Amino acid sequence: MAISSCSCSLPLWPGHFDPGNVAKARTDLSFVVRNNADKPRNCTVEPRPDLLSTTTGRRGAIGMGLGLVKLVAWQSWVSGAAETAPCELTVAPSGLAYCDKVVGTGPEAVKGQLIKAHYVGKLENGKVFDSSYNRGKPLTFKVGVGEVIKGWDEGILGGDGVPPMLAGGKRILKLPPELGYGMRGAGCKGGSCVIPPQSVLLFDVEFIGKA
Repeated sequence: MAISSCSCSLPLWPGHFDPGNVAKARTDLSFVVRNNADKPRNCTVEPRPDLLSTTTGRRGAIGMGLGLVKLVAWQSWVSGAAETAPCELTVAPSGLAYCDKVVGTGPEAVKGQLIKAHYVGKLENGKVFDSSYNRGKPLTFKVGVGEVIKGWDEGILGGDGVPPMLAGGKRILKLPPELGYGMRGAGCKGGSCVIPPQSVLLFDVEFIGKA
């Protein structure tokens, strides 16, 4: 299996692994109706069609409002269920495996475009080595031009059997070593590495859109 010779990689700071160039570390949601009790009993009280229509209209509006609340709650439940449901990975010819947890509705990225993405990076054993969510800031980079590791460019732009991500989408990426850090690993110091050599990497990627 060929090992990537790409010189681009994440900054090698433990706890801060932006998938960007190693040379450019980034420290970087009464209705009150009067009654007619004060009317004389022999008085004829005319019907009030306006009250009836107003009551009906308000009841209809309330009903519609409740319906919208239920719809929003249902959509939120469906979205949450989709994100927590097991995701079956599809393996592309390059060895990159992917699974869409949420398919976006926005435009796809264009090669060379400056985009924003949130992510959580994990080793194959589930250990988290970095998270842009924890930093409270998405990663900004030019996609498809080597600013990030190969698996990211392919996983977001698509190609070689991988469909492009759409803005708003969330995708799991499983990178073989040659699409990640290969034999070098990352964050190595004193004989130990945050990302050991020949590591398979898992990323939960949220493509926000262009920057």
